[in-house]
Amino acid sequence: MHHPVDDRLKREPHYLPIERSRFMRSFHHAFEGIIYATRTEQNMRVHFVIAALVLLATLILRLDRYYVIATIALIALVLSLELMNTAIEAIVDLLTVAHHPLAKSAKDAAAGAVLVAAIGAALCAYLIFYQGIISGGARVFAAVQAVPANVALIALAVVAIATVFAKAWVGRGSALQGGAVSGHAALAFGVATLLAFFYQKPLAALLGYFVAFLVAQSRVEARIHRPFEVFWGAVMGTLVALVIYLLVRPHVML
Repeated sequence: MHHPVDDRLKREPHYLPIERSRFMRSFHHAFEGIIYATRTEQNMRVHFVIAALVLLATLILRLDRYYVIATIALIALVLSLELMNTAIEAIVDLLTVAHHPLAKSAKDAAAGAVLVAAIGAALCAYLIFYQGIISGGARVFAAVQAVPANVALIALAVVAIATVFAKAWVGRGSALQGGAVSGHAALAFGVATLLAFFYQKPLAALLGYFVAFLVAQSRVEARIHRPFEVFWGAVMGTLVALVIYLLVRPHVML
């Protein structure tokens, strides 16, 4: 017997939330993999630190946007290969109990891929930063009479890296829910701090921090983070943005 409820269940709106939840779960699992690799692999932590320093160097040296794009692509390549290396090691350890020469070869080859990418990235970095290094003070301090277009992007990237480190270090919570600090609060307060310092408009600063507060409050109300986790996220995002502002401010005429 045909029942009208069956037709309602087959309608598209019923399936959209399921697809949307699967899409969000895919992001959740991806961030979990990044957190796991950062927590368990020292090389991953080293790569993240180098990535943050290199991104900050692009601001200090006032590199052109094309050089920044190349730098970000190289960082993404090295981090991706390190994640693949971690995945291969986990699979090999899962499938093999005894020490097998082929298992060692698989791990060595994966580590070799990361090494090749890291060496290539280092050589490219030398060529990318060469212009900024040799041009020295006049080019570095003279500059562009506007806020660099790369500041917000790099500030968010550095805040995200700091969030990953904090979650991996404490080892509590998941990548997108819970954990030592609230990544959403860190990013929101980082953006608000940059907005306040660069534009130096009281209304813009007030609106920026108000939106950041709403983001932080939403994480507490949804019971995703505790208040002190949101607080530390806000502190971390604010401090990272402040450091970046102090690095860039001598080169910018406001």
